[in-house]
Amino acid sequence: ASQAPPRRLVFHAQLAHGSATGRVEGFSSIQELYAQIAGAFEISPSEILYCTLNTPRIDMERLLGGQLGLEDFIFAHVKGIKKEVNVYKSEDSLGVTITDNGVGYAFIKRIKDGGVIDSIKTICVGDHIESINGENIVGWRHYDVAKKLKELKKEELFTMKLIEPKKAFEIEPRSKAGKSSGEKIGCGRATLRLRSKGPATMEEMPSETKAKAIEKIDDVLELYMGIRDIDLATTMFEAGKDKVNPDEFAVALDETLGDFAFPDEFVFDVWGVIGDAKRRGL
Repeated sequence: ASQAPPRRLVFHAQLAHGSATGRVEGFSSIQELYAQIAGAFEISPSEILYCTLNTPRIDMERLLGGQLGLEDFIFAHVKGIKKEVNVYKSEDSLGVTITDNGVGYAFIKRIKDGGVIDSIKTICVGDHIESINGENIVGWRHYDVAKKLKELKKEELFTMKLIEPKKAFEIEPRSKAGKSSGEKIGCGRATLRLRSKGPATMEEMPSETKAKAIEKIDDVLELYMGIRDIDLATTMFEAGKDKVNPDEFAVALDETLGDFAFPDEFVFDVWGVIGDAKRRGL
């Protein structure tokens, strides 16, 4: 039997910089959702950088990841101005966290105060990184982009091509509208779980203990890998919750996420978070 959601779910969407409201339905992966949004607004799916839920603003806490609440309103951020920036890597760490949209576009999720990137005002949270030193990185996963940035030589200049999302001319009234619908977040107990390849499944909202544990795993990901990815953090939590020791957990991670080559300390820290959540009772 298919795992697909039993009923045809309809969601409402707008382009974040302003548009009429479109309806999207019958999708079961992120890729299909982007295709649906593109169809509703007569644009190419490759124009969509990422989506936020219940706000048209570039709010990285409201990014559409793998969970879509049944009441959520989708805002699609599309490609805007292209820019090329030269960066002098004065420190080992650039002070930037990378995530990706699940279909090939990596973008900046967080810029650390006082870091190298923070001093360059043309680089903003939400900017899509298109190339580094002339190498096109479209299609790369966020961890590969973070690794590439980490491996750039210190005391040298490098170049990034970025694309910022299109912004509305008048944000204020729109952001108020975003807030009011934002209060509906999590009111439906069920969510639609999207995967990059599908199929989508209906799931219960995670318990508070589980949600907090997943956020902590995301923090550990940021610390060790320079990426944030709530979906990946959820997968790691699921891989560990039934395991009895860190060795079993490490094997499970290797089977599901071997590409990442996580350091041992990282695996141990994540195991600690999961163990803590188990003690609190999931």
